[in-house]
Amino acid sequence: MDGKGRAIDNIYIERFRRTLKQRYIYLNPAEDGLELFKGIQQFMDRYNNRRHQGIGRVTP
Repeated sequence: MDGKGRAIDNIYIERFRRTLKQRYIYLNPAEDGLELFKGIQQFMDRYNNRRHQGIGRVTP
């Protein structure tokens, strides 16, 4: 990240937001903010602790 406001600076967070929306938010519409918050917490826990496809399936 070079801090100059370029599009490549935000690519990682934008990609994660896209994944979050496509895999959780659009598929599980929430009734209220608390339900959405708890659902996103559960999604992020699964996302951060998922199995990887690399050598030996170890986390990077």
